[in-house]
Order: sequence, then structure tokens, then C-alpha cells
Amino acid sequence: MPETTDIVIAGGGAVGASIAYHLAASGFAGRVLVLEPDPTYARAASALSAASIRQQFSSPVNIRASLFGIDFLRRAGDVLAVDGERPEIGLREGGYLFLATAAGQTVLGENHALQTKLGADIAYFDAASLLQRFPWISTEGLAAGTWGRSGEGWFDGYSLLQAFRKKARALGVEFRKAAVASLDMAGGSCRGVVLDDGSRIACGQLAIAAGTGARALVRQSGFDIPVHAKKRMIFTFECRETLSDFPLLIDPTGVYCRPEGTGYLCGSAPPADADPDADGDFEVDYQFFDDHVWPALATRVPAFEAIKRGRAWAGHYDMNGFDHNALVGAVPGTSNVWLANGFSGHGLQQSPAVGRYLADRLQGAAATAIDLADLAPQRLLEKRPLVEKNVV
Repeated sequence: MPETTDIVIAGGGAVGASIAYHLAASGFAGRVLVLEPDPTYARAASALSAASIRQQFSSPVNIRASLFGIDFLRRAGDVLAVDGERPEIGLREGGYLFLATAAGQTVLGENHALQTKLGADIAYFDAASLLQRFPWISTEGLAAGTWGRSGEGWFDGYSLLQAFRKKARALGVEFRKAAVASLDMAGGSCRGVVLDDGSRIACGQLAIAAGTGARALVRQSGFDIPVHAKKRMIFTFECRETLSDFPLLIDPTGVYCRPEGTGYLCGSAPPADADPDADGDFEVDYQFFDDHVWPALATRVPAFEAIKRGRAWAGHYDMNGFDHNALVGAVPGTSNVWLANGFSGHGLQQSPAVGRYLADRLQGAAATAIDLADLAPQRLLEKRPLVEKNVV
């Protein structure tokens, strides 16, 4: 007889591990099995991203998810402790600093009003007050900025992932090195999964949190998602000057930068016409830094005209081409297949909220501790994009 489990989670990154942890922490009595093809996570987005969290979105569901997330991250040392050993995720609430020209000032103000209404601690600055608060910045061409006084910042994404895994295992979740090769579907129901070694596991429910590998699995359920692997590069550098209270800066050009150790890390999305599917490409293009990233940073922060470039790396986002927002919830046309995918760079910060939401839904709860219904994949069928103005 084939192996049987109550819930299979395909993908053991931060999102998959969070689902597993929240299931176990809720007291779920069934068997939970997480299948992850590479437990070293050498090329996982959870290990390679800039690992940050913000409330400065324009859509309520993303703001709610991150408010839930920051509360969880602040308590992670306690709630994810195992046998008295507290994980250290290195949370630093340095804030995001979004900068806007006159053309973007109205949208920045509208976003700020929504964020503060929902409980986010975001300050608004005109150009003069920006310079007073952040004296190392050049305000040329700027009209305004918003900064997270608390609740925003960065952390160690790999440590959070490992903490989720360790706590879930301590609570009885099983993790196995394996890849799901195919789904055994019948009448809209997933009866089980077939692994890359040919073995079969029967399951009551399936949660797909496989990052850039999710689309191929979802297709086998009879549904398709417009999610593509997109390469994103992170560059590091040292600066001669000490710049106090440096936040995670988002320039109007789209270039970002934040402190990392004694230096900084930075990056930017490439232009849309120069952003092909990654197709296994993890090569770093240093010319992109020289031609696009550094000039923007040196213009905005004059001290960055003299820097020493450090190491760099590339990773892959599971990019939702429909609206750049996550797809979280039941897969349309199925009775027991669930999806957590298409995070477009927001997976780590949304992993606590998504894990809790899907853990509740997998147990049949209609009302959950966090409402993420606006992220349901059903919106693809209804051609109803979730508009997010603050895409970074």
C-alpha cells in the first residue's frame, strides 16, 4: 500500500515551513509531511533575498499581512524556541524610506493615509524635513518621503526559515528531501503525489509552496498561474563615511539600499524589456551595478560616490505577471489543493501571515486570525487584478 499522510506541503522554504509550523502549533492532530528537494536551500529565495519587511503598501491586504508579520517577528525568539533555545533572526527596525518626486507625491500621500489608518507607524516628510531628518541625503528633485518609524526593517531570512523548520519538527512535522514530480488528480481532487524517485504518497490535502517550481505542479491540477522565475541581483559595498540612522532607502528610480553589517547591500529590478525568464541563470551582471544601481545611489547619497564594491549574488523571484501580488488560497476547480505562490519578492515578510492563514484554511476554518482572502487565486479567473502601487 502507498504511504499516506493527511497534508503534503510541496516546498519547504520559509512559506512552506511556516504553514507546517502553524498547523502543528494550532494542535492539528493529523500527519503533516513537507517535501523539499534541496534542504541546503543554496538557491532558495528564502536564503538569497534582501530579507526585509514593510507596511508601506497601497493595498489593505498587504498592509495587514505585514502588520501580522512584524508582530510575529518580534516574538519569534519566544514562539519558535525549542527546548529553551531561542532563535536569533536579527530583526532591525530601521524603517523603509520611500522617496517621491512631484509626480509621485499625490500617490505617496494617499498611501500614507491608508497605512496610518490601518495602524502602521509611518511618518511623512516634505523635502525640507527629509533633509533635516536624514542629513546625508540629496533632496534634489524630491518633493516628499515616507519613513517607517517602527514596524519596518530587515532581518536574517535564512535564520527565520531554519527556526520555522526546527520548531515544526519539534512539534511533530516531518521534513523529507524529495521533489514532487506529479499529482494524482481525479475529478478535481488530489489523491496523492508522485515523487521524483517514483514513489507515491496518498494525501488528504496538498499545499503547493514550491516557489519558482510551483507553476508546473499547479498545471497538473487543471489550472495555470502566470508565475515566472525572474532573476534579481544583490550587490554589496563599503562606504568611507559613517551615515547614521540609514534606513532601507527606496529611490524614485526603483533602486534600493540598506545597511548590512559594516556596509550596505543594494539592487533594483531591471527594465521590463530587459527582464527575461531566468531559466536557471544565477550569473551576476556587474555592469548592471555600474550603469544603473551605483549612479542612482551616488546621486541620492553623495557619500556613495566613493565606495568599495563587495560580493554579489543572484536569486530567483516567483514573479506573478498578473498583478505582482501573491496567490494564496484554494486552487480553482479543485477540492483539496491549496496555493502559496507568486510572492514577487514579498514571500519572507508575508510568510508568518500566509502560514497562519493557510493553516487555518487547511483545517476548514472560514474565519482566520488574518484575512488574506483578497489574495485568492480565483481573481485570475475573474480577471480582477489586485492593484498595488508600491511595487519594489
